[in-house]
Amino acid sequence: MTALERLGGRVFDLAAIGASVFGALVITSEAESSGRIAGDATFFSLLLALAGSIALWWRRRHPVGVTVLLVVIAAVTDFASFAGLIALCTVIARRRGRTPWVLTGLYLLAGTVYSVWRPDPTLPPPIEFVLSVAFLIATVAIAVAMRSRRDLVDSLRERAVRAEQEAHDRADRLRGLERERIAREMHDALAHRISLVSLHAGALQINPDLTPEQVANAAATIRDSAHQALEDLREILGVLRAGTVDPGGELRPQPGLTLLGELIGDARAAGVRVDFADRSGDAPTGAALGRTVYRLVQEGLTNAGKHASGTTVNVELSRLTPSELHVLVTNPIPARPGPAPPGAGAGLVGLAERVGLLGGRLRHGVHRAPDGSLSFRLEAWLPWPV
Repeated sequence: MTALERLGGRVFDLAAIGASVFGALVITSEAESSGRIAGDATFFSLLLALAGSIALWWRRRHPVGVTVLLVVIAAVTDFASFAGLIALCTVIARRRGRTPWVLTGLYLLAGTVYSVWRPDPTLPPPIEFVLSVAFLIATVAIAVAMRSRRDLVDSLRERAVRAEQEAHDRADRLRGLERERIAREMHDALAHRISLVSLHAGALQINPDLTPEQVANAAATIRDSAHQALEDLREILGVLRAGTVDPGGELRPQPGLTLLGELIGDARAAGVRVDFADRSGDAPTGAALGRTVYRLVQEGLTNAGKHASGTTVNVELSRLTPSELHVLVTNPIPARPGPAPPGAGAGLVGLAERVGLLGGRLRHGVHRAPDGSLSFRLEAWLPWPV
């Protein structure tokens, strides 16, 4: 509860005490004029009504105790009727179970006892009882409405807090997913560029008789690939350090089918033998499909450069059905493959997620041909168009 709400509650308590005292004075005047009470009984009844009115100050902290006190006073005098109804309303609005209804019955019983002890000369007892019940029913109705409103406000407040927390959690999940997406994109790009650097460096090492022009070309390719890899790394580190990621944004224009030729050309320039066959046709493709096909081929070329250097990589795009594209990347497995570099397999995990998001299927692994030769196959079936 805020300070403003507490202040408003205290102001309302003071107003309730004032209304109760005013009601006690009005009832006292009517009781004396009708002859229902007089003399010292009036004085002591007024003191009890004043004590019951002041007790309303603690009705929020001790609603049951204050109501019990006013029930006892109601059996002696009706001067504190307003205070008793206010306290009873507080109990019904704040408490659950049988306690509010037991106190309601006790309050009605106490009023009936006082009516029998000091009957009103201006009203028959049945009429007075009916009026008491009517006032009590009105009080209960008001209290129930207050409780319903309080429950509604609490429910809306809880719902607002939960919605805010869910929005915060969703934002955290989106940031985490976006960071994973960025990391996956950068892994694909960096792994391919570093593999090109490795291939060119290996070619320089095993071919010491290259002409100066060939050495210069290889060194230029190494320099360009390393420079681009550093640019990619600097970009991803800048985004991650900033801590703010736009879930709908892109780091840069993403590759697609139109850049497959450039990708394969870079691989061939690095010394990788690539046989490329595109039988997919000229139908338009979505950005997501083109990016996924590009990453599939890039991962296949990268893995071939890492694990099967010197072999021929076969890349084939074909339409198995009008609504399905088949991507196949294969390369022979050397008789003595080199050790797996660090992080092997991470790109395939990312590819499986990419293909799954498009509703396609991915399969990869070692394939044994009828002649006993082994090859690594990376293939995917993607819905077309996407």
